[in-house]
Amino acid sequence: MSTARDPRPPNATPLSTRKIVFLVIAAAAPLAAMVGTVPLAFALGNGPGFPAMFVAAGVTLLCFSVGYAAMSRRIVNAGGFYTYLSCGLGRPVAVAGGLLAIVAYGAVAIGLAGAFGYFARLVAAAHGLDLPWEVWGAVGIGLTAALAYRRIDLNARVLAVLMVAEISILLVFDLAVLAHDGARALPLDALHPDSVLSGGIGVSLMFAYVSYIGFESAALYGEETRNPRRSVPVATYTSVVVITLFYALTSWIAVGAIGPDRVRQTAGEQLGNLFFALSDQYLNGFATTILQILLCTSLFAALLALHNAANRYLFALGRDRVLPAWLGRPHHRHGSPHRASAVLTGVTVVVMAAAALGGLDPYVDLAAGMLGLGTLGIIVLQAAAALAVVAFFRNRPDRHWWRTGLAPTLGLVGLVAAVVLLVANFPVLTGSQSLVINALPWLLVLAALLGLGHALWLRGTRPEVYESMAAVHLRSVTEEPPLRPPATRAPVGVE
Repeated sequence: MSTARDPRPPNATPLSTRKIVFLVIAAAAPLAAMVGTVPLAFALGNGPGFPAMFVAAGVTLLCFSVGYAAMSRRIVNAGGFYTYLSCGLGRPVAVAGGLLAIVAYGAVAIGLAGAFGYFARLVAAAHGLDLPWEVWGAVGIGLTAALAYRRIDLNARVLAVLMVAEISILLVFDLAVLAHDGARALPLDALHPDSVLSGGIGVSLMFAYVSYIGFESAALYGEETRNPRRSVPVATYTSVVVITLFYALTSWIAVGAIGPDRVRQTAGEQLGNLFFALSDQYLNGFATTILQILLCTSLFAALLALHNAANRYLFALGRDRVLPAWLGRPHHRHGSPHRASAVLTGVTVVVMAAAALGGLDPYVDLAAGMLGLGTLGIIVLQAAAALAVVAFFRNRPDRHWWRTGLAPTLGLVGLVAAVVLLVANFPVLTGSQSLVINALPWLLVLAALLGLGHALWLRGTRPEVYESMAAVHLRSVTEEPPLRPPATRAPVGVE
Protein backbone atom coordinates (compact mmCIF):
# COMPACT_ATOMS: atom_id res chain seq x y z
CA MET A 1 0.00 0.00 0.00
CA SER A 2 1.35 3.42 -0.88
CA THR A 3 1.45 6.17 1.66
CA ALA A 4 0.98 9.90 1.18
CA ARG A 5 4.08 11.99 0.64
CA ASP A 6 4.92 14.09 3.70
CA PRO A 7 4.25 17.58 2.35
CA ARG A 8 5.81 19.62 5.16
CA PRO A 9 7.92 22.54 4.04
CA PRO A 10 11.65 21.91 4.57
CA ASN A 11 11.82 24.32 7.51
CA ALA A 12 8.86 22.78 9.37
CA THR A 13 10.74 20.50 11.76
CA PRO A 14 8.51 17.60 12.92
CA LEU A 15 7.92 17.32 16.63
CA SER A 16 9.59 14.53 18.55
CA THR A 17 7.85 12.58 21.31
CA ARG A 18 9.90 14.47 23.87
CA LYS A 19 8.72 17.84 22.56
CA ILE A 20 5.08 16.75 22.69
CA VAL A 21 5.60 15.76 26.33
CA PHE A 22 6.91 19.26 27.03
CA LEU A 23 3.86 20.80 25.33
CA VAL A 24 1.48 18.59 27.28
CA ILE A 25 3.04 18.84 30.75
CA ALA A 26 3.48 22.59 30.35
CA ALA A 27 -0.28 22.84 29.79
CA ALA A 28 -0.83 21.22 33.19
CA ALA A 29 1.35 23.94 34.81
CA PRO A 30 2.92 21.81 37.60
CA LEU A 31 4.19 24.71 39.68
CA ALA A 32 0.94 26.66 39.40
CA ALA A 33 -0.97 23.52 40.39
CA MET A 34 1.17 23.04 43.48
CA VAL A 35 1.04 26.68 44.58
CA GLY A 36 -2.58 27.38 43.67
CA THR A 37 -4.51 24.12 43.91
CA VAL A 38 -2.88 21.97 46.58
CA PRO A 39 -3.40 24.43 49.48
CA LEU A 40 -7.10 24.71 48.58
CA ALA A 41 -7.43 20.92 48.55
CA PHE A 42 -5.65 20.69 51.89
CA ALA A 43 -7.98 23.27 53.44
CA LEU A 44 -11.31 22.37 51.83
CA GLY A 45 -10.81 18.69 51.06
CA ASN A 46 -9.48 15.68 52.91
CA GLY A 47 -6.39 17.46 54.26
CA PRO A 48 -3.39 15.14 54.70
CA GLY A 49 -5.07 12.46 52.55
CA PHE A 50 -5.01 14.64 49.42
CA PRO A 51 -1.83 13.13 47.85
CA ALA A 52 -3.71 9.84 47.43
CA MET A 53 -6.28 11.71 45.30
CA PHE A 54 -3.62 12.38 42.71
CA VAL A 55 -2.99 8.65 42.52
CA ALA A 56 -6.72 7.94 42.17
CA ALA A 57 -7.11 10.58 39.45
CA GLY A 58 -3.94 9.39 37.72
CA VAL A 59 -5.13 5.77 37.60
CA THR A 60 -8.49 6.87 36.14
CA LEU A 61 -6.80 9.03 33.52
CA LEU A 62 -4.40 6.21 32.64
CA CYS A 63 -7.44 4.02 31.93
CA PHE A 64 -8.81 6.81 29.77
CA SER A 65 -5.42 7.11 28.06
CA VAL A 66 -5.42 3.43 27.07
CA GLY A 67 -8.47 3.94 24.87
CA TYR A 68 -7.31 7.40 23.81
CA ALA A 69 -4.02 5.88 22.66
CA ALA A 70 -5.84 3.14 20.74
CA MET A 71 -7.71 5.83 18.80
CA SER A 72 -4.59 7.92 18.23
CA ARG A 73 -2.86 4.96 16.57
CA ARG A 74 -5.56 4.98 13.91
CA ILE A 75 -6.47 8.66 13.63
CA VAL A 76 -3.97 11.42 12.88
CA ASN A 77 -5.61 14.83 12.88
CA ALA A 78 -5.31 18.25 14.50
CA GLY A 79 -8.96 17.99 15.58
CA GLY A 80 -8.36 16.04 18.79
CA PHE A 81 -11.67 15.40 20.53
CA TYR A 82 -13.60 16.71 17.52
CA THR A 83 -12.07 14.02 15.32
CA TYR A 84 -12.51 11.21 17.82
CA LEU A 85 -16.13 12.10 18.47
CA SER A 86 -16.83 12.12 14.74
CA CYS A 87 -15.53 8.57 14.43
CA GLY A 88 -17.22 7.18 17.52
CA LEU A 89 -20.42 9.15 18.04
CA GLY A 90 -21.17 10.81 14.71
CA ARG A 91 -20.71 14.18 13.06
CA PRO A 92 -23.39 16.16 14.98
CA VAL A 93 -21.84 15.18 18.32
CA ALA A 94 -18.40 15.95 16.87
CA VAL A 95 -19.37 19.50 15.87
CA ALA A 96 -20.95 20.02 19.29
CA GLY A 97 -17.72 18.77 20.88
CA GLY A 98 -15.60 20.92 18.59
CA LEU A 99 -17.38 24.14 19.55
CA LEU A 100 -17.36 23.11 23.19
CA ALA A 101 -13.60 22.51 22.93
CA ILE A 102 -13.02 25.97 21.48
CA VAL A 103 -14.98 27.55 24.34
CA ALA A 104 -13.30 25.39 26.99
CA TYR A 105 -9.67 25.68 25.86
CA GLY A 106 -10.18 29.33 24.96
CA ALA A 107 -11.61 30.03 28.41
CA VAL A 108 -8.63 28.36 30.10
CA ALA A 109 -6.25 30.43 27.96
CA ILE A 110 -8.08 33.64 28.89
CA GLY A 111 -8.09 32.68 32.56
CA LEU A 112 -4.37 31.96 32.49
CA ALA A 113 -3.73 35.34 30.86
CA GLY A 114 -5.57 37.00 33.73
CA ALA A 115 -3.72 34.92 36.34
CA PHE A 116 -0.38 35.73 34.70
CA GLY A 117 -1.13 39.45 34.80
CA TYR A 118 -2.18 39.24 38.45
CA PHE A 119 0.82 37.28 39.75
CA ALA A 120 3.36 39.04 37.53
CA ARG A 121 2.19 42.36 39.00
CA LEU A 122 2.51 41.05 42.56
CA VAL A 123 5.99 39.61 42.03
CA ALA A 124 7.29 42.62 40.12
CA ALA A 125 5.83 45.08 42.65
CA ALA A 126 7.54 43.20 45.48
CA HIS A 127 10.84 43.94 43.74
CA GLY A 128 10.22 47.59 42.94
CA LEU A 129 8.50 47.45 39.53
CA ASP A 130 4.87 48.37 40.17
CA LEU A 131 2.86 48.22 36.94
CA PRO A 132 -0.88 47.54 36.48
CA TRP A 133 -1.93 43.95 35.93
CA GLU A 134 -3.28 44.95 32.52
CA VAL A 135 0.27 45.74 31.37
CA TRP A 136 1.58 42.35 32.46
CA GLY A 137 -1.43 40.64 30.94
CA ALA A 138 -0.71 42.40 27.65
CA VAL A 139 2.90 41.24 27.81
CA GLY A 140 1.78 37.63 28.30
CA ILE A 141 -0.74 37.81 25.46
CA GLY A 142 1.77 39.48 23.14
CA LEU A 143 4.48 36.89 23.76
CA THR A 144 1.95 34.10 23.30
CA ALA A 145 0.72 35.53 20.01
CA ALA A 146 4.28 35.97 18.72
CA LEU A 147 5.32 32.41 19.58
CA ALA A 148 2.08 30.81 18.37
CA TYR A 149 2.60 32.53 15.00
CA ARG A 150 5.89 30.72 14.57
CA ARG A 151 6.71 27.03 14.12
CA ILE A 152 5.45 24.69 16.82
CA ASP A 153 8.93 23.29 17.47
CA LEU A 154 10.01 26.77 18.64
CA ASN A 155 7.09 26.77 21.08
CA ALA A 156 8.15 23.32 22.27
CA ARG A 157 11.72 24.49 22.95
CA VAL A 158 10.52 27.50 24.94
CA LEU A 159 8.11 25.36 26.95
CA ALA A 160 10.82 22.77 27.58
CA VAL A 161 13.04 25.37 29.25
CA LEU A 162 10.18 26.77 31.35
CA MET A 163 8.89 23.33 32.35
CA VAL A 164 12.32 22.05 33.40
CA ALA A 165 12.86 25.20 35.46
CA GLU A 166 9.57 24.95 37.37
CA ILE A 167 9.91 21.24 38.05
CA SER A 168 13.53 21.70 39.12
CA ILE A 169 12.69 24.29 41.79
CA LEU A 170 10.03 22.02 43.26
CA LEU A 171 12.42 19.06 43.23
CA VAL A 172 14.94 21.22 45.09
CA PHE A 173 12.23 21.93 47.65
CA ASP A 174 11.41 18.21 47.91
CA LEU A 175 15.04 17.30 48.46
CA ALA A 176 15.50 20.05 51.03
CA VAL A 177 12.56 18.78 53.10
CA LEU A 178 13.75 15.16 52.78
CA ALA A 179 17.28 16.13 53.83
CA HIS A 180 16.04 18.12 56.83
CA ASP A 181 13.21 15.90 58.08
CA GLY A 182 14.23 12.46 56.86
CA ALA A 183 11.48 9.87 57.10
CA ARG A 184 9.14 12.39 58.72
CA ALA A 185 8.89 14.11 55.33
CA LEU A 186 6.85 11.14 54.05
CA PRO A 187 4.31 10.52 56.83
CA LEU A 188 2.48 7.23 56.58
CA ASP A 189 -0.50 8.83 58.32
CA ALA A 190 -1.30 10.55 55.01
CA LEU A 191 -1.89 7.13 53.41
CA HIS A 192 -4.09 5.78 56.18
CA PRO A 193 -7.73 5.18 55.18
CA ASP A 194 -8.88 7.49 57.97
CA SER A 195 -7.02 10.34 56.24
CA VAL A 196 -7.76 9.42 52.62
CA LEU A 197 -11.48 8.82 53.19
CA SER A 198 -12.06 11.71 55.56
CA GLY A 199 -14.52 14.54 54.95
CA GLY A 200 -14.14 16.54 51.76
CA ILE A 201 -12.87 13.65 49.64
CA GLY A 202 -15.14 14.69 46.78
CA VAL A 203 -13.73 18.23 46.74
CA SER A 204 -10.18 16.84 46.88
CA LEU A 205 -10.83 14.51 43.96
CA MET A 206 -12.21 17.45 41.99
CA PHE A 207 -9.06 19.49 42.60
CA ALA A 208 -6.93 16.50 41.64
CA TYR A 209 -8.65 16.17 38.24
CA VAL A 210 -8.36 19.91 37.70
CA SER A 211 -4.58 19.66 38.05
CA TYR A 212 -4.29 17.37 34.99
CA ILE A 213 -6.01 19.67 32.51
CA GLY A 214 -4.07 19.73 29.24
CA PHE A 215 -2.58 16.22 29.38
CA GLU A 216 -5.00 15.04 26.67
CA SER A 217 -3.75 17.58 24.10
CA ALA A 218 -1.05 15.28 22.67
CA ALA A 219 -3.39 14.11 19.89
CA LEU A 220 -3.69 17.68 18.61
CA TYR A 221 -0.08 17.55 17.44
CA GLY A 222 -0.34 14.24 15.57
CA GLU A 223 -0.02 15.88 12.15
CA GLU A 224 3.13 17.65 13.26
CA THR A 225 5.09 14.63 14.50
CA ARG A 226 7.55 12.29 12.85
CA ASN A 227 5.67 9.16 13.89
CA PRO A 228 2.21 10.01 15.28
CA ARG A 229 1.25 6.37 15.70
CA ARG A 230 3.96 6.06 18.35
CA SER A 231 4.51 9.62 19.57
CA VAL A 232 0.96 10.48 20.61
CA PRO A 233 0.36 7.37 22.79
CA VAL A 234 3.82 7.50 24.34
CA ALA A 235 3.53 11.22 25.07
CA THR A 236 0.09 10.74 26.63
CA TYR A 237 1.19 7.88 28.89
CA THR A 238 4.42 9.62 29.84
CA SER A 239 2.62 12.84 30.72
CA VAL A 240 0.04 11.16 32.96
CA VAL A 241 2.67 9.09 34.78
CA VAL A 242 5.08 11.99 35.27
CA ILE A 243 2.34 14.36 36.44
CA THR A 244 0.91 11.76 38.84
CA LEU A 245 4.24 10.86 40.42
CA PHE A 246 5.37 14.47 40.67
CA TYR A 247 2.11 15.81 42.12
CA ALA A 248 1.66 12.95 44.58
CA LEU A 249 5.25 13.10 45.84
CA THR A 250 5.46 16.89 46.21
CA SER A 251 2.07 17.19 47.94
CA TRP A 252 2.97 14.27 50.25
CA ILE A 253 6.24 15.95 51.18
CA ALA A 254 4.32 19.19 51.83
CA VAL A 255 2.10 17.27 54.26
CA GLY A 256 5.24 16.03 56.02
CA ALA A 257 6.74 19.52 56.14
CA ILE A 258 3.61 21.01 57.71
CA GLY A 259 2.61 18.02 59.83
CA PRO A 260 -0.46 15.86 59.10
CA ASP A 261 -2.34 17.14 62.13
CA ARG A 262 -1.82 20.79 61.12
CA VAL A 263 -2.32 20.62 57.35
CA ARG A 264 -5.93 21.83 57.21
CA GLN A 265 -5.44 24.78 59.54
CA THR A 266 -2.11 25.91 58.12
CA ALA A 267 -3.27 25.63 54.50
CA GLY A 268 -6.46 27.52 55.35
CA GLU A 269 -4.44 30.35 56.84
CA GLN A 270 -1.71 30.49 54.18
CA LEU A 271 -3.57 29.42 51.00
CA GLY A 272 -1.58 30.74 47.99
CA ASN A 273 1.34 31.69 50.23
CA LEU A 274 1.75 28.17 51.65
CA PHE A 275 4.57 26.96 49.40
CA PHE A 276 6.36 30.31 49.60
CA ALA A 277 6.33 30.07 53.42
CA LEU A 278 7.62 26.48 53.22
CA SER A 279 10.35 27.63 50.84
CA ASP A 280 11.42 30.31 53.30
CA GLN A 281 11.53 27.66 56.03
CA TYR A 282 13.41 24.92 54.19
CA LEU A 283 15.39 26.89 51.59
CA ASN A 284 15.92 30.66 51.80
CA GLY A 285 14.56 33.98 50.63
CA PHE A 286 16.45 33.86 47.35
CA ALA A 287 14.94 30.47 46.49
CA THR A 288 11.50 31.82 47.36
CA THR A 289 12.03 34.71 44.96
CA ILE A 290 12.98 32.24 42.24
CA LEU A 291 9.89 30.22 43.10
CA GLN A 292 7.70 33.32 42.72
CA ILE A 293 9.22 34.19 39.36
CA LEU A 294 8.85 30.63 38.13
CA LEU A 295 5.20 30.66 39.17
CA CYS A 296 4.73 33.44 36.61
CA THR A 297 6.65 31.53 33.94
CA SER A 298 4.61 28.42 34.77
CA LEU A 299 1.40 30.35 34.12
CA PHE A 300 2.85 31.73 30.90
CA ALA A 301 3.91 28.24 29.76
CA ALA A 302 0.40 26.94 30.43
CA LEU A 303 -1.07 29.95 28.59
CA LEU A 304 1.06 29.24 25.53
CA ALA A 305 0.32 25.51 25.57
CA LEU A 306 -3.46 25.96 25.98
CA HIS A 307 -3.52 28.72 23.37
CA ASN A 308 -1.88 26.30 20.93
CA ALA A 309 -4.47 23.65 21.80
CA ALA A 310 -7.40 26.03 21.28
CA ASN A 311 -6.15 27.39 17.98
CA ARG A 312 -5.80 23.86 16.58
CA TYR A 313 -9.49 23.26 17.22
CA LEU A 314 -10.31 26.48 15.38
CA PHE A 315 -7.98 25.36 12.58
CA ALA A 316 -9.51 21.88 12.30
CA LEU A 317 -13.10 23.15 12.18
CA GLY A 318 -12.11 25.79 9.65
CA ARG A 319 -10.36 23.20 7.48
CA ASP A 320 -13.53 21.10 7.52
CA ARG A 321 -15.56 24.24 6.68
CA VAL A 322 -17.64 23.89 9.82
CA LEU A 323 -16.30 27.36 10.64
CA PRO A 324 -15.05 29.87 8.03
CA ALA A 325 -12.57 28.10 5.77
CA TRP A 326 -9.90 30.78 6.07
CA LEU A 327 -9.32 29.66 9.67
CA GLY A 328 -8.05 26.34 8.30
CA ARG A 329 -5.18 27.73 6.25
CA PRO A 330 -1.70 27.35 7.78
CA HIS A 331 1.07 29.91 7.48
CA HIS A 332 2.93 29.56 4.18
CA ARG A 333 6.36 29.47 5.85
CA HIS A 334 5.93 28.49 9.49
CA GLY A 335 3.14 25.97 8.90
CA SER A 336 1.35 27.29 12.00
CA PRO A 337 -2.42 27.83 12.34
CA HIS A 338 -1.70 31.56 12.44
CA ARG A 339 -5.16 32.79 11.48
CA ALA A 340 -6.85 30.70 14.14
CA SER A 341 -4.24 31.94 16.62
CA ALA A 342 -4.91 35.57 15.67
CA VAL A 343 -8.65 35.12 16.24
CA LEU A 344 -8.06 33.56 19.65
CA THR A 345 -5.64 36.37 20.55
CA GLY A 346 -8.23 38.94 19.54
CA VAL A 347 -10.92 37.33 21.68
CA THR A 348 -8.52 37.18 24.63
CA VAL A 349 -7.69 40.87 24.26
CA VAL A 350 -11.39 41.81 24.10
CA VAL A 351 -12.28 39.80 27.21
CA MET A 352 -9.27 41.12 29.15
CA ALA A 353 -10.10 44.70 28.13
CA ALA A 354 -13.74 44.25 29.16
CA ALA A 355 -12.62 42.88 32.54
CA ALA A 356 -10.28 45.82 33.05
CA LEU A 357 -12.88 48.43 32.05
CA GLY A 358 -15.46 46.72 34.24
CA GLY A 359 -13.16 46.87 37.25
CA LEU A 360 -13.09 43.09 37.69
CA ASP A 361 -10.39 41.48 39.78
CA PRO A 362 -8.04 39.64 37.39
CA TYR A 363 -7.72 36.67 39.72
CA VAL A 364 -10.90 36.39 41.79
CA ASP A 365 -13.26 37.24 38.94
CA LEU A 366 -11.55 36.73 35.56
CA ALA A 367 -9.10 33.90 36.18
CA ALA A 368 -11.25 31.89 38.58
CA GLY A 369 -14.35 32.06 36.40
CA MET A 370 -12.63 31.29 33.10
CA LEU A 371 -10.48 28.50 34.52
CA GLY A 372 -13.51 26.92 36.18
CA LEU A 373 -15.51 27.10 32.96
CA GLY A 374 -12.70 25.67 30.84
CA THR A 375 -11.87 22.90 33.29
CA LEU A 376 -15.46 21.66 33.37
CA GLY A 377 -15.68 21.75 29.58
CA ILE A 378 -12.45 19.82 29.05
CA ILE A 379 -13.42 17.07 31.49
CA VAL A 380 -16.83 16.78 29.77
CA LEU A 381 -14.93 16.32 26.49
CA GLN A 382 -12.67 13.70 28.04
CA ALA A 383 -15.72 11.74 29.19
CA ALA A 384 -17.31 12.02 25.74
CA ALA A 385 -14.06 10.86 24.13
CA ALA A 386 -13.93 7.81 26.41
CA LEU A 387 -17.46 6.93 25.29
CA ALA A 388 -16.47 7.49 21.66
CA VAL A 389 -13.61 5.01 22.01
CA VAL A 390 -15.93 2.28 23.26
CA ALA A 391 -18.48 3.03 20.54
CA PHE A 392 -15.90 3.16 17.74
CA PHE A 393 -14.26 -0.16 18.54
CA ARG A 394 -17.44 -2.00 19.54
CA ASN A 395 -17.92 -3.82 16.22
CA ARG A 396 -14.40 -3.60 14.82
CA PRO A 397 -12.25 -6.70 14.36
CA ASP A 398 -9.31 -5.00 16.12
CA ARG A 399 -11.25 -4.36 19.34
CA HIS A 400 -9.59 -5.55 22.54
CA TRP A 401 -11.29 -6.36 25.85
CA TRP A 402 -8.91 -4.11 27.83
CA ARG A 403 -7.56 -1.44 25.49
CA THR A 404 -10.84 -0.57 23.78
CA GLY A 405 -13.38 -1.95 26.25
CA LEU A 406 -12.81 -2.10 29.98
CA ALA A 407 -10.06 0.54 30.30
CA PRO A 408 -11.95 3.37 28.54
CA THR A 409 -15.13 2.32 30.35
CA LEU A 410 -13.39 2.68 33.71
CA GLY A 411 -12.03 6.01 32.54
CA LEU A 412 -15.53 7.06 31.51
CA VAL A 413 -16.95 6.20 34.95
CA GLY A 414 -14.24 8.19 36.71
CA LEU A 415 -14.61 11.17 34.38
CA VAL A 416 -18.40 11.27 34.72
CA ALA A 417 -17.89 11.29 38.49
CA ALA A 418 -15.48 14.20 38.05
CA VAL A 419 -18.05 16.11 35.98
CA VAL A 420 -20.67 15.58 38.70
CA LEU A 421 -18.22 16.79 41.36
CA LEU A 422 -17.31 19.86 39.30
CA VAL A 423 -20.93 20.83 38.69
CA ALA A 424 -21.89 20.26 42.34
CA ASN A 425 -18.88 22.19 43.64
CA PHE A 426 -18.47 24.85 40.95
CA PRO A 427 -18.61 27.73 43.47
CA VAL A 428 -15.83 25.98 45.45
CA LEU A 429 -13.75 25.62 42.28
CA THR A 430 -14.13 29.30 41.33
CA GLY A 431 -14.02 30.57 44.91
CA SER A 432 -16.84 32.95 44.04
CA GLN A 433 -20.46 33.39 45.10
CA SER A 434 -21.24 35.56 42.08
CA LEU A 435 -24.37 34.38 40.27
CA VAL A 436 -22.85 35.44 36.95
CA ILE A 437 -19.62 33.49 37.43
CA ASN A 438 -21.38 30.40 38.71
CA ALA A 439 -23.78 30.49 35.75
CA LEU A 440 -20.87 30.24 33.28
CA PRO A 441 -21.28 26.44 32.76
CA TRP A 442 -24.44 27.21 30.80
CA LEU A 443 -22.11 28.56 28.08
CA LEU A 444 -20.92 24.99 27.56
CA VAL A 445 -24.50 23.81 27.14
CA LEU A 446 -25.12 26.64 24.68
CA ALA A 447 -21.99 25.80 22.68
CA ALA A 448 -22.96 22.13 22.47
CA LEU A 449 -26.52 22.95 21.35
CA LEU A 450 -25.25 25.40 18.75
CA GLY A 451 -22.87 22.73 17.48
CA LEU A 452 -25.61 20.16 17.17
CA GLY A 453 -27.88 22.64 15.41
CA HIS A 454 -25.13 23.77 13.05
CA ALA A 455 -24.25 20.19 12.13
CA LEU A 456 -27.88 19.38 11.36
CA TRP A 457 -28.16 22.57 9.31
CA LEU A 458 -25.07 21.60 7.30
CA ARG A 459 -26.51 18.14 6.72
CA GLY A 460 -29.66 19.66 5.23
CA THR A 461 -28.27 22.64 3.32
CA ARG A 462 -24.63 21.81 2.55
CA PRO A 463 -24.44 18.03 2.41
CA GLU A 464 -21.08 18.07 0.62
CA VAL A 465 -19.54 19.89 3.60
CA TYR A 466 -21.28 17.63 6.09
CA GLU A 467 -20.14 14.44 4.34
CA SER A 468 -16.55 15.66 4.02
CA MET A 469 -16.17 16.47 7.72
CA ALA A 470 -15.29 12.90 8.69
CA ALA A 471 -14.20 11.50 5.33
CA VAL A 472 -10.47 11.93 5.89
CA HIS A 473 -10.75 10.75 9.47
CA LEU A 474 -12.56 7.57 8.45
CA ARG A 475 -9.99 6.79 5.78
CA SER A 476 -7.29 7.28 8.38
CA VAL A 477 -8.72 4.66 10.67
CA THR A 478 -9.36 2.01 8.05
CA GLU A 479 -5.84 1.85 6.67
CA GLU A 480 -2.67 0.48 8.23
CA PRO A 481 -0.56 2.40 9.03
CA PRO A 482 -2.77 5.51 9.40
CA LEU A 483 -2.20 8.20 6.81
CA ARG A 484 -1.87 11.88 7.42
CA PRO A 485 -4.65 13.88 5.75
CA PRO A 486 -3.72 14.50 2.08
CA ALA A 487 -2.07 17.75 1.09
CA THR A 488 -5.33 19.14 -0.27
CA ARG A 489 -6.66 19.20 3.28
CA ALA A 490 -3.92 21.62 4.40
CA PRO A 491 -2.58 19.85 7.50
CA VAL A 492 -0.95 21.89 10.23
CA GLY A 493 2.70 22.39 9.43
CA VAL A 494 2.07 22.07 5.71
CA GLU A 495 2.66 24.76 3.19
